[in-house]
Amino acid sequence: MRKITLGKTNITVNKNGFGALPIQRISDKDAVYLLHKAFDNGIDFYDTARYYTDSEEKLGMAFQDRRDKIFLASKTGAENTEDFWKDLETTLRNLKTDYLDIYQFHNTPFCPKPGDGSGLYEAMEKAKEQGKIRHIAITNHRLAVAREAVESGLYDTLQFPFSYLSSDQELDLVKKCKAADMGFIAMKALAGGLINHSAAAYAYMLQFDNVLPIWGIQRETELDEFLSYQENEPVLDGELSAVIRRDQDELQGEFCRGCGYCMPCPAGIEINTCARMSLLIRRAPSEEQLTEKAQAMMKKTEDCLHCNACSKKCPYGLDTPALLERNYQDYKEILAGKEYE
Repeated sequence: MRKITLGKTNITVNKNGFGALPIQRISDKDAVYLLHKAFDNGIDFYDTARYYTDSEEKLGMAFQDRRDKIFLASKTGAENTEDFWKDLETTLRNLKTDYLDIYQFHNTPFCPKPGDGSGLYEAMEKAKEQGKIRHIAITNHRLAVAREAVESGLYDTLQFPFSYLSSDQELDLVKKCKAADMGFIAMKALAGGLINHSAAAYAYMLQFDNVLPIWGIQRETELDEFLSYQENEPVLDGELSAVIRRDQDELQGEFCRGCGYCMPCPAGIEINTCARMSLLIRRAPSEEQLTEKAQAMMKKTEDCLHCNACSKKCPYGLDTPALLERNYQDYKEILAGKEYE
């Protein structure tokens, strides 16, 4: 079972991290079962957030009696110190613990620093002095903020989207973290569900000894896939390299990652699904994308106000209204009988 150390934190964990956002979609019983199975098979790093509805509570149910055997990371999206302390106390209560191994600023639009007037970094420092958190960290989707966080030397880990669809800029960010002895936690290692070959994704991640992927897991079958790779590591051979090259040719560039930071839409459009429907319909079970409910969701695209609020919030700088329009046109043609396989 391969291990990884998160930079200067000296936290050494299984190379398989558990991303606990998806467990908010399943029952308490199913979540606890899934988490226990992950733990029993060596997974010891679990990432959640205050924003993930009841994810923290489910982790608390599963691990309150084995807290000293795992590492817990959570996040706060607080914009002021009052909300910071409320979030932290709620998170600790939900997780049934008195400390977090890693506490992260959640996709902040800026890099919190001492003396910046927000008081947020000072609150992190105080929480660390009180023993409520062990390491100060940050997550982001914006390269500029991520780079600033690395260069500041203020943070112990960075969580950022990273997969074999990442650009050279993101690869450089991984290298910068290694040089700074800063842990790198890779979210969206399956590119928000667009990568459908988990063995290729896993083999790619094995190349980076400073990267901890956190796989978003909701189903036992998904967990079993990643557990199987612990003892039988996929090798980045000719076959898997060909899979990666094909996906890169199809997906790299201007595509929606499904992060949802453009939401909510004032016109009620489900942007983070509609803007990548052309990819989903070809890379996921297509029948799920062609139901009456899915068709009504896509038709809602006609209500776009072209206010560009989504574009302004997109961390990847996408022209989202144009992306919605292209995806909707493709969808209508598919409904009319166009081949799409």
